[in-house]
Amino acid sequence: MKYVKAQAVFPHALLAEIQKYVQGELVYIPKLPDNHEKWGANTDTKQVVAQRNDDILQAFKAGATISELMELYYLSEETIKKIVYRQSI
Repeated sequence: MKYVKAQAVFPHALLAEIQKYVQGELVYIPKLPDNHEKWGANTDTKQVVAQRNDDILQAFKAGATISELMELYYLSEETIKKIVYRQSI
Protein backbone atom coordinates (compact mmCIF):
# COMPACT_ATOMS: atom_id res chain seq x y z
CA MET A 1 0.00 0.00 0.00
CA LYS A 2 1.43 3.34 -0.96
CA TYR A 3 0.77 6.84 0.30
CA VAL A 4 -0.97 9.17 -2.17
CA LYS A 5 -1.71 12.86 -1.64
CA ALA A 6 -5.44 13.56 -1.68
CA GLN A 7 -4.96 16.73 -3.77
CA ALA A 8 -3.45 14.60 -6.52
CA VAL A 9 -6.38 12.20 -6.84
CA PHE A 10 -9.59 13.83 -5.61
CA PRO A 11 -11.48 16.64 -7.31
CA HIS A 12 -11.41 19.84 -5.22
CA ALA A 13 -15.13 19.59 -4.32
CA LEU A 14 -14.77 16.00 -3.09
CA LEU A 15 -11.65 16.86 -1.10
CA ALA A 16 -13.48 19.78 0.53
CA GLU A 17 -16.33 17.41 1.47
CA ILE A 18 -13.91 14.85 2.97
CA GLN A 19 -12.20 17.60 4.97
CA LYS A 20 -15.51 18.22 6.75
CA TYR A 21 -15.04 14.81 8.37
CA VAL A 22 -11.28 14.40 8.69
CA GLN A 23 -8.26 16.70 8.33
CA GLY A 24 -4.58 15.88 8.57
CA GLU A 25 -5.20 12.17 9.21
CA LEU A 26 -4.44 9.05 7.22
CA VAL A 27 -7.55 7.40 5.80
CA TYR A 28 -7.55 3.94 4.26
CA ILE A 29 -9.84 3.54 1.26
CA PRO A 30 -10.33 -0.16 0.55
CA LYS A 31 -10.49 -1.66 -2.91
CA LEU A 32 -13.85 -2.57 -4.34
CA PRO A 33 -14.69 -6.24 -3.73
CA ASP A 34 -14.29 -6.97 -7.45
CA ASN A 35 -10.71 -5.64 -7.35
CA HIS A 36 -9.69 -7.38 -4.14
CA GLU A 37 -6.80 -9.82 -4.53
CA LYS A 38 -6.32 -12.83 -2.33
CA TRP A 39 -3.38 -13.01 0.06
CA GLY A 40 -0.19 -13.94 -1.76
CA ALA A 41 -1.54 -13.20 -5.23
CA ASN A 42 1.30 -10.82 -6.11
CA THR A 43 4.18 -12.74 -4.53
CA ASP A 44 5.39 -16.29 -4.16
CA THR A 45 4.84 -16.21 -0.39
CA LYS A 46 1.84 -18.51 -0.57
CA GLN A 47 3.86 -21.15 -2.41
CA VAL A 48 6.84 -20.75 -0.06
CA VAL A 49 4.63 -21.25 3.01
CA ALA A 50 2.89 -24.24 1.42
CA GLN A 51 6.28 -25.84 0.65
CA ARG A 52 7.52 -25.14 4.20
CA ASN A 53 4.36 -26.70 5.64
CA ASP A 54 4.79 -29.76 3.43
CA ASP A 55 8.42 -30.07 4.56
CA ILE A 56 7.29 -29.87 8.19
CA LEU A 57 4.68 -32.58 7.62
CA GLN A 58 7.17 -34.88 5.88
CA ALA A 59 9.71 -34.40 8.68
CA PHE A 60 7.04 -35.20 11.26
CA LYS A 61 6.02 -38.35 9.39
CA ALA A 62 9.70 -39.33 9.27
CA GLY A 63 9.90 -39.13 13.07
CA ALA A 64 10.80 -35.54 13.94
CA THR A 65 9.22 -34.35 17.18
CA ILE A 66 7.14 -31.19 17.59
CA SER A 67 9.96 -29.68 19.67
CA GLU A 68 12.55 -30.40 16.99
CA LEU A 69 10.35 -28.84 14.31
CA MET A 70 9.77 -25.77 16.51
CA GLU A 71 13.51 -25.18 16.76
CA LEU A 72 14.21 -25.97 13.12
CA TYR A 73 11.50 -23.69 11.67
CA TYR A 74 11.33 -21.06 14.44
CA LEU A 75 7.59 -21.57 14.89
CA SER A 76 5.45 -21.94 17.99
CA GLU A 77 4.21 -25.28 19.24
CA GLU A 78 0.64 -24.35 18.30
CA THR A 79 1.65 -23.48 14.74
CA ILE A 80 3.56 -26.71 14.24
CA LYS A 81 0.64 -28.71 15.61
CA LYS A 82 -1.80 -26.95 13.28
CA ILE A 83 0.40 -27.72 10.28
CA VAL A 84 1.01 -31.35 11.24
CA TYR A 85 -2.49 -32.29 12.36
CA ARG A 86 -4.42 -30.36 9.69
CA GLN A 87 -2.40 -31.74 6.79
CA SER A 88 -2.12 -35.31 8.06
CA ILE A 89 -5.92 -35.77 8.03
